[in-house]
Amino acid sequence: METITNSIYKIQQVRHLTDSTYVIRMDRGGMKFIAGQNLNLGISGDVEKRDYSIYSGEKDDYLEVLVKEVEEGLVSKQMKLLQPGDKLEVDGPFGFFTLKSEELDSKKYLFIASGTGIAPFHSIAQTYPNLNFKLIHGVRYADETYEKKHYPSGRYVSCVTSDDEGGFKGRVTDYLKANPVDKDTLCYLCGNVNMIYDAFDVLKEQGVPSGNLHAEVYF
Repeated sequence: METITNSIYKIQQVRHLTDSTYVIRMDRGGMKFIAGQNLNLGISGDVEKRDYSIYSGEKDDYLEVLVKEVEEGLVSKQMKLLQPGDKLEVDGPFGFFTLKSEELDSKKYLFIASGTGIAPFHSIAQTYPNLNFKLIHGVRYADETYEKKHYPSGRYVSCVTSDDEGGFKGRVTDYLKANPVDKDTLCYLCGNVNMIYDAFDVLKEQGVPSGNLHAEVYF
């Protein structure tokens, strides 16, 4: 059951990863959440709010979200200017893009993300350090492999389309075709809707049943 709060949270820091992408760390305020859930955020007193997956782990004593500044976005531009001590209005947690506790020790996982769709998988990886998983991250440029050192060695693969600095040259679907997935793998996908549809098609062709496919869509 979700424990939903609607409260004001104080900013601890804003960590800039690229010119357009940043991590907001704020006080946790006693919030309980499950890795994979999301929050609805906005500047305190402003009616504009947006949903962001939680980036921090369940055991961290702070809350973090990963944000990409959108050219025409109001909230992402405003939050990029936040300073320690500023405040955000936070609703949540929400969502069911979570792992089943009874499967954590016995199942093999494949996480597929594009861009900032990696956020829920960062939370999951921080929460379950012994999880048997591989994370495939599709980005345009290698500098968008956000904090890849946070993942255990051999668990993270970047799929880069617009330069030659990544781990794999091409889209996530190219990687999947070159590295077929065992049909018993539990597959979780988060990011651009077109990437998710294309990856679903590849995984189904490889024999992964629909019941093993889970998605969180970023439009």
